[in-house]
Amino acid sequence: MPAPTADEVFADRNIVLIGGGSGIGLATARRVIAGGGSVVLGGRSADRLADAAHALGPRAGWHRVDTTDQLSVDEFFGGTDTVHGLFTTAADYVTGPMSELTVAQAASAFDSKFWGQYRVVKSALPKLAPDAAVVLMSGAAGARPAAMAPAYSAANAAIEGLARGLAVELAPITVNAIAPGTVDGHLWNQRDPAVREAAFAAYRAASAVGRLATEDDIAHTVAYLLTSRVTTGSTVFPDGGYAFH
Repeated sequence: MPAPTADEVFADRNIVLIGGGSGIGLATARRVIAGGGSVVLGGRSADRLADAAHALGPRAGWHRVDTTDQLSVDEFFGGTDTVHGLFTTAADYVTGPMSELTVAQAASAFDSKFWGQYRVVKSALPKLAPDAAVVLMSGAAGARPAAMAPAYSAANAAIEGLARGLAVELAPITVNAIAPGTVDGHLWNQRDPAVREAAFAAYRAASAVGRLATEDDIAHTVAYLLTSRVTTGSTVFPDGGYAFH
């Protein structure tokens, strides 16, 4: 059988994107739809999800889900058909130095980002196709710790370890982590312009290529991991060389 062409790489594939109503998740959804696939978007904002699905067209559906609530995650997958790909970007946490954060605040990176993704994969297990691909969202701070945010850095490293462990347990399903750095997109566009530009300048100086990734740059890497049958247990760094520079 010939390999699928670029414009049909997601044909007959159903991809679940939690956090897919905006940002990297939505950019990934656009690539899946363009590649002939269908998407199910998840998140907490019904309005945002409905708008995104409408813009994507008839091969996009959506359901509300809160990844911090196991019952909510179970209900989400209870109404979902076979899953060929899974990617979760939804997370809400506090970062800061150990000296300033309470233990509960520091734990939010684990509670939301690590355990949120763990809950999603566990609930999805009965629906995952034998050739499914799971992509976990880590961050470059797992390899090059973010200044004054040790718990956040540790959570990212833990997610990468989870990807390696699941790659062994769930094989032949592939499981990988993606570890972007600072991304010029939805999240940073909500912040004070002066703070944003200072952070962007610092990141450019700290990276090897001297520029930031866009959301579509990250989605390009996610799309590769969702379609590769030979990459598993890996952490991919679309971070401009920040992690090693």
